[in-house]
Amino acid sequence: MEFLSQLDPLLKMFWYVALPASVIFVIQTIVTFVGMDNSDGAVADFDSNLDGDAGVPFQLFSFRNLINFLLGFGWGGISFYGLFPQKSIVVVLSLLAGIALIVIFFYVMKQMNRLNENNTTRAAEAVGKTAEVYLMIPASGGGMGKVLVSIKGSMHELSAVSRGEAIPSGSLVKVKGMESDEILVVEKI
Repeated sequence: MEFLSQLDPLLKMFWYVALPASVIFVIQTIVTFVGMDNSDGAVADFDSNLDGDAGVPFQLFSFRNLINFLLGFGWGGISFYGLFPQKSIVVVLSLLAGIALIVIFFYVMKQMNRLNENNTTRAAEAVGKTAEVYLMIPASGGGMGKVLVSIKGSMHELSAVSRGEAIPSGSLVKVKGMESDEILVVEKI
């Protein structure tokens, strides 16, 4: 660390911020990938009750965000130091780099939280939709057929019964309700 003693005080400050923040960031990253980190920044480092924060998956004021800010601020300052003669511009750009790193972190976390969505399909979601008969549906009480119905943008083959007449393959039907957890009640359109 002898090279730091000969630097301008502002550049030295950027190095003193960037090096520890980098070490802590690497440790946080390793801990996260190993699975020892049980939070994604969702727990604030302070005790507060923020009104209107229901459903927010992460907080602005967390240790992880502090490290992200300091990482962007320190390395941004080191990077911009030689490019601009006015040191105030370097400080402002460094602050913007720190904020940009927090914004990038929020965006990445938002995208990762989308992976947590429950995309399992329940047959009840087909009620009210139009379907196509895949296997003939016998008349009321005569057994089950199959229909193809689009749920959440993908086609699903589900069992169906008719309360009235038999419905041939290829016919369009309206899903009117459920007979059990997995059997649709349909009516010819």
